[in-house]
Amino acid sequence: MALRTAADAAFDRLERRSTDERDIALVTALARLIAHAKQASSYYRDKLADIVPLDIHDLDSLARIPVTRKTDLKTLQDGQPPFGGLEATPISRLVRVFASPGPVFEPEAGRPDYWRYARALWATGLRPGDLLHNCFAYHFTPAGAMMETGALALGAAVFPAGTGQTELQVQAAAALRPVVYSGTPDFLRTILEHADGEGVDLSSIQIAHVTGGALLPDARAFYAQRDIDVMQSYATAEIGLIAYESAAHEGLITDEGVIVEIVEPGTGAPVADGETGEVLVTVLNPDYPLIRFATGDLSAILPGASPCGRTNRRIKGWMGRADQTTKVKGMFVHPHQVAEIVRRHPEIGHARLLVSRERGADIMTLKIEAAQANDDLARAIEASVQTVTRLKGRVEIAPAGSLPRDGKAIEDVRDYGGAS
Repeated sequence: MALRTAADAAFDRLERRSTDERDIALVTALARLIAHAKQASSYYRDKLADIVPLDIHDLDSLARIPVTRKTDLKTLQDGQPPFGGLEATPISRLVRVFASPGPVFEPEAGRPDYWRYARALWATGLRPGDLLHNCFAYHFTPAGAMMETGALALGAAVFPAGTGQTELQVQAAAALRPVVYSGTPDFLRTILEHADGEGVDLSSIQIAHVTGGALLPDARAFYAQRDIDVMQSYATAEIGLIAYESAAHEGLITDEGVIVEIVEPGTGAPVADGETGEVLVTVLNPDYPLIRFATGDLSAILPGASPCGRTNRRIKGWMGRADQTTKVKGMFVHPHQVAEIVRRHPEIGHARLLVSRERGADIMTLKIEAAQANDDLARAIEASVQTVTRLKGRVEIAPAGSLPRDGKAIEDVRDYGGAS
C-alpha cells in the first residue's frame, strides 16, 4: 500500500444522507432552480414554458422536462452569443470564460469551488496544507481551474503545472515534492517514466486524481506497482464534477450538486438501473442552470451504496459515447472529423478510425481503402489527421471492400475493464 492513502472520511454531512432525505432536498432544489431559470434565462423561459415548478413533486418529474443536448450548444451560442441564452448571470458578474473545442463557451462565476471539485479531491486524499501538482490545462478549457479552485477551497496549495513540458514537470516535482498529482491518466506515467530515465526520485507523489480520459487497466496496474493510489472522476466542461471515485474503487459516486439520469440515447426516456444508457445531468447551478443536459456519454447505475459509506447513487463510469465520439489522450475525436479527412483526400474510398492501446498509450490508426495507394498518400493523410484532430495518427491502407460497412466511423477497441 502507499505510504499515504485516500481516507474514507466524509467531506460533509451531505454524503451520508439517507436516500429519502437526499431526494426531498433535490426535489426542493430542482423546483427552485426551474423557477429561477424561467425567470433569469431567456433560453429556459421558452424551453420550460409548459413546466410549472410547483408540479415538481419527485425526481420522476424530470422525465417531463425537455432535454438540452451538448451537441446543440454551438448552434445556440452562435445564435445568441456568448452562452446561447442558457446563462442566468450577466457576463459582468463572471470571473472567467472558457472555450472548449467547437468552440463552445463556458462561464465561471465568482463563488468558491464553482466546479465543486473539492469533494472529489477530498475523496482522493488531498488535505489542507498539501501541494497539488496540477497538470490540467489552464488556457481555453476549464480543467485546470476546476482542480485549482477545488484544491484552494480545501486549503491546499497548487502548482499550476499545466500540460506538456515533461522535463520541466520532472524538475518541478523533484524540487517541490508534491504528494498529490492531478491530470490525465496517462500523463503521470509519462512524467514518472521520464524521471526514472533521468534517475530522479519522484516518490513524494503518493496519490493522484485523474480525469479527461479513461483510467484503463494497464494504467491502474502501473500505478499500483508504484504504490500510488489513483482516483478518477467524471466531469464535463459545462457542468464541472458529475461523479467521483473513492478509496473503495467501486464505481463513481454522484456529486451532491447534480441530479444524474441514465436514459435511452436520443429519447430522454429513463432506463432501468443497471442498463447502459446516455448520461443526463441537471446541475444545481444558479449561474448556468443546465437542466436535463444530455452529455452524449454512456454509463449505467450501480446498485446499492459505496462500501466507503457515501450514500449517493453510483455510476459505472464512462462507458463510451452514444454518437461514436471518443476520447484519445484526453481530447475528443468525432465522426465528423473522420469525414473531413476523407473529404480532403478524394483517393479515399472508405475509412474507419481505430482507437487502440499500446504500451500504456492511446493509439489512433486510420484505416482506409484507396484504389491507388503509396507512401506519399499515406504521409499526406497522416498530416491531415493531425491537422483535423490535433492528434498524431497512423494510416493503414486496406484492400478495397475489406473495411466493415456498419455505419461506424470510429471503433474503440481499448480494454476498459470496467474503468471510466
